[in-house]
Amino acid sequence: MSKTYLIDTSIILDDVENLFFLHQNGENIIFICDVTLSELDKKKDLSTQTGFFAREFFRNILSDESHISSFKPLLEDSIHSINFAYNDTKIPLQIIHRPRYEIQHLDYGLNDARILEIAKDYGFILLTNDISLKVYAISNNLISQSLIRDKIDDPHSINFFHPLRAHKKNIAYSIQNNQDFLSLKNWSLLEVDEEDNTESSLYLTGKKYYGIKLEGSFENLNFDEILKEDKLYIQPINLEQKFLYTILTHPKNKITICSGATGSGKTLIALQAGISLFKRGVVNGIIYMRNTITANDKEAELGFRKGDENQKLSYFMYPLFSTINFMITKMQKESLAKRIEYKGDANSFESREATEYFLQKHNIEVMDIAHARGVSIAKKFVIFDEAQNASNATIKLIGTRIAEDSRIVFLGDPAQIDHPYLSKYRNGLVSLLKKAKQDDFLAGIVLKHTIRSEIAGWFEENF
Repeated sequence: MSKTYLIDTSIILDDVENLFFLHQNGENIIFICDVTLSELDKKKDLSTQTGFFAREFFRNILSDESHISSFKPLLEDSIHSINFAYNDTKIPLQIIHRPRYEIQHLDYGLNDARILEIAKDYGFILLTNDISLKVYAISNNLISQSLIRDKIDDPHSINFFHPLRAHKKNIAYSIQNNQDFLSLKNWSLLEVDEEDNTESSLYLTGKKYYGIKLEGSFENLNFDEILKEDKLYIQPINLEQKFLYTILTHPKNKITICSGATGSGKTLIALQAGISLFKRGVVNGIIYMRNTITANDKEAELGFRKGDENQKLSYFMYPLFSTINFMITKMQKESLAKRIEYKGDANSFESREATEYFLQKHNIEVMDIAHARGVSIAKKFVIFDEAQNASNATIKLIGTRIAEDSRIVFLGDPAQIDHPYLSKYRNGLVSLLKKAKQDDFLAGIVLKHTIRSEIAGWFEENF
């Protein structure tokens, strides 16, 4: 049965493709009120993904095909029908204009209240990805739903490590004829227990092998040899970090998705991998990017910060600078030569002398995702941080900018959602993790071991 929806601004700003998805070849009827149009108009000049979708909405409206709708308006309302063009399809949108709303003044949420007024008067299903508006609607006995696409039911169950057993007589042969191994995708992470046998039984020898499945075969990873050869500034300190570093620097890996809580070493190991690839000449630089929008919406937009673009970006690039300064401090403590090379102080917030030198030496630059549209990122190691705060549309935007000779790693923690329209079950990071479980082109890893200070550990346990 067809459904009649009133959609709010969040549905369009999440992705204009939602209109095509919602249309369902004419099965559903889509209404938009003038309040939503006004909100979209205010967003269209933003240089972010939000601004792009607002512009895309207006760009694809076939204004010359507007006409009085066949749906009967209430009171003084007027309803016009317009067409939205997408994927060679014309999607009819019914635009409700109300000259006078009953709700005239509110200290907070006036637009939301007016959208609810329209939904209530017409008996529409309110469709919103704004959870606060949805709860408010339900509390007023209105039917409200969210448009949940690409939802992952249990992101915490995603795992890329697989235990196997193999006979010491021929480890590789034993693994590659194991039915469990044959069922795994490429880039699966393997922890192999060695077996031996007496005349009557098998037993574990206590020896372990680590590796990956690649192109149908088992590739043994000798971490000690790999790490010794690369002469790292910062050494991985647990098995998960060693796996992450190794797959990031693997010659055949182009895309990696890494999930892990704060303190698991995601950014640190990713940056170290990028530096190693830069030193080898595999890439000619490192690009760090992350979303510059949080749940505070407008006030957290880059344009509302003080200073020039670099100063504004520094607010959001704190994790990168913090990681660099940790590296510098460690090197300065361990080596007189490094104290001489990295002279001056490293500061977590603004680039001081040592930090600036580190950035220049390794050709590290930061990029606002708003500037990624229309560019091609060639021969770079790209670190996309806080991917859980990116929509699938943003992930697609960045991914389609990556040239053939570049690599990219997406980092994030599904539990740390700041985006107003995303959740831990639905965001760019978990979408990528799900695809990495199925697609041989992607490598994935979940870091579950966190390294916390004694102070942080106390608060974790006691609060």
